[in-house]
Amino acid sequence: MITGIGGFAGSHLAEYLLEHTDLEVWGLDLVEGRAAPWRSRVTLHVGNILMDLPALKGLFLEARPDYIFHLAAQAFVPVSWTDPWSTLDNNIRGQLNVLLAAIALGTYPRVLVVGSADEYGIVAAEELPVRETNPLRPNSPYAVSKVAQDMLGYQYYASHKLPVVRVRPFNHIGPGQSPAFVTSDFAKQIAEAEAGLREPVVCVGNLEARRDFSDVRDIVRGYYLALLQGEPGEVYNLGAERSYAIRELLNGLIALSKVSLMVESDPARLRPSDMPEVVADCTKFRSRTHWRVDISLERSLKDILDYWRESIHSGETPRQAVFT
Repeated sequence: MITGIGGFAGSHLAEYLLEHTDLEVWGLDLVEGRAAPWRSRVTLHVGNILMDLPALKGLFLEARPDYIFHLAAQAFVPVSWTDPWSTLDNNIRGQLNVLLAAIALGTYPRVLVVGSADEYGIVAAEELPVRETNPLRPNSPYAVSKVAQDMLGYQYYASHKLPVVRVRPFNHIGPGQSPAFVTSDFAKQIAEAEAGLREPVVCVGNLEARRDFSDVRDIVRGYYLALLQGEPGEVYNLGAERSYAIRELLNGLIALSKVSLMVESDPARLRPSDMPEVVADCTKFRSRTHWRVDISLERSLKDILDYWRESIHSGETPRQAVFT
C-alpha cells in the first residue's frame, strides 16, 4: 500500500515496485484520473489520508497490506509559512490515521514513515555531514510537522510494537516533480523559453544555498530497502552525501538549453529561513543495506528538462501536486 501514490515520489515508487518486485501494489491517491504509466497495474483508490478513520481502516482491511509506504503529505515548505495549520493538520493527523489503520489490521504490517532532512533545521557547520543523532531544530512549520510524523512513528513502534521504519530523505529531484520545487521550476522556465512561450529569462531566488540533491529514483529504491531491511524503530538518512549549490543546478540546466538565457533575481522566491549548507551522512543506512545513489546529477537534470519539454509539447501537466 502506497499512500500518496500519485505524487512525485509515490509515482516513482509505484514504477519501481512494479518493475523490480513481484509485490501486488495498492495505492491511495488524492486526485482522481491522474495520468500515470502504472495506473492500470495497481489497485487504486481515490481519497485523502484525512478521510474519516473508519473509511481508511476499511481500505486497509480490504487490501491487507504486508508493507505500507506512507508518502502522502503536504510537501512544500513555503505553503507551511503561508498556511501553517493546513500543513500541520494534513501531515500529523494523516500520519496518525495511517498508524491507527495499520494497528487495526491486527497483522502488524511493516510501515515506512517518511520524514525529512528539514527536521534537522538549523545545523552548524561543524555538525556536517548530518547524522541521525544530530539534534532536531526545525525552523519551519513543515519541519515541525515532519518531526511530529517521525516521533509518532517511533511512538507506535515503542507502544504497540508496530514494525515502523523511519527515513529522513534529503532533497530529491527528478522527472515529474512539481514546478513548486526549485530544479523543476528552472527546467520549466527553460523549456517554456525554448518553446517561445516566455522571454529567455530564468527568474531565481537564493542561488548560493547548498543542498544534498539526489535523484528520486534512487530515493524510492532506498524506501524499498529501508522497509524490507531496516530495523524497526530505527531512523535512516537518505541522500547523496555531497552538497551542490543551487547555482550549479541552474548552470547545468542552462548548459542543456537550446536558447541563450539571462538570469534575474526575484525577491519573492527567497525563503524566510534558508540554511547555507546541508549534507547527509548515510553511513548507518549504507551499512545496513549497501544502498547508495547511482544516478548522476547530470542525468537527473537532463531527464527533468526533457520531461518539461515533452510536457509543454503535449500540453500535459506534471503528475505531482503540492498536496500529494
